[in-house]
Amino acid sequence: MTGNRPAFARFCELFYTRKRVAEAFAFLVSDDYRQHNPTIADGPAAAVAALTPKFDGSPGARFEIQRIIVDGDLAMVHVKASRPGAPDAAVADIYRFEDGRIVEHWDVLQPVPVHAVHDHPMF
Repeated sequence: MTGNRPAFARFCELFYTRKRVAEAFAFLVSDDYRQHNPTIADGPAAAVAALTPKFDGSPGARFEIQRIIVDGDLAMVHVKASRPGAPDAAVADIYRFEDGRIVEHWDVLQPVPVHAVHDHPMF
């Protein structure tokens, strides 16, 4: 593995699999972090504060990494998010790197429907 992939794989493991939000952000996110999710302010501290309750603050929540794609300064992780009492969601988190650190984030979320018009899985 070369470039940003090894660090991004480690970030994903810390963040999604182990749910260690603050540790993941300290490991790889720049102080100049720009957030495109309209419900979270810019900066790593704001993201950690907003995401910690959803990750390590929610013991029954699971975030299963389906695939990781890294292409130059862009990285994407496709995740199956599951929480007790809520429908599963398909999540695509897109990150941009600069000088080996994550500086920007976009996300796309889609609830997994109970019934689909076809039999193709979302994951």
